[in-house]
Amino acid sequence: MVGFEVIFLLVLAFIWILVAAIQDLKYREVANWLNFSLIIFALAFRFFYSLFNSGGFGFFIQGVVGLGVFVVIAHVFYYSRLFAGGDAKLLMALGAILPFSGEFYSNLSIMLVFLVLLLVTGSVYGFIYGTALAVLHGKKFSKEARKQLYKFRKFFFVSCAFAVLWAFIMIILGVNEFLILSLIFILIPLFFIYGKSIENSCLVKPVKTSELKEGDWLYEDFQVKGKRIKSSWEGLSIKDINYLKKHTRGKKILIKYGIPFVPAFLFAFILFIVLFLIFPQFFLFLGFN
Repeated sequence: MVGFEVIFLLVLAFIWILVAAIQDLKYREVANWLNFSLIIFALAFRFFYSLFNSGGFGFFIQGVVGLGVFVVIAHVFYYSRLFAGGDAKLLMALGAILPFSGEFYSNLSIMLVFLVLLLVTGSVYGFIYGTALAVLHGKKFSKEARKQLYKFRKFFFVSCAFAVLWAFIMIILGVNEFLILSLIFILIPLFFIYGKSIENSCLVKPVKTSELKEGDWLYEDFQVKGKRIKSSWEGLSIKDINYLKKHTRGKKILIKYGIPFVPAFLFAFILFIVLFLIFPQFFLFLGFN
């Protein structure tokens, strides 16, 4: 039976993720105070629950360990450019939420389940959201898709040739169960081209330099007054923004926006709760007790 402490953490995380998803959809960013306050509330609850519980401080320690694990994973996702800064910080915060067991390896299983749900849900959500953008910007998307297909035609043809070669080898060896990889080799460049087409046609907008915010992504390097401000994954710094405001006087520059990803966290967390509360035998199978 799921205890009060677990229900409290689930409800706490759900409320925070819901607010973060609304923020992300409305403003295309999640405030740092929201993510950090979730960490503070989760660890504070774990500390005081452990303080007045006869079981010792294991519940608190597991939360700290979970936070540490997700800090590492979040940095990997951030620097591999899978997550933006706000998404990575929200993932860190969930590291303080998800360890429900007193056993480290059980908690690793629980966190792994959530990560798998997040990646799968995020992929489906991103594809649906991107397709909706492509439909809304039909002409621009079609033009950009033709441009990207021509630009990366060699990549596509090499992938197709490799897929045919792989299929031929698998048929010769009689290993038919690996034939599906041939399709994957063809889909990889197509999805890449599809994503680049959506990014360039639907997610790039001209913005006045007076309206820039810290962390905004430059679409391309921008040269002003002999200084080149580079487009980077970390986004614009306050120093860069002040320089642009000073030397461009309200001129518009191209800013690249990402798909608001926090709703994928919300969908994944709802699925996680359903699994955890309605199908607890799944977690028992993983060793949770």
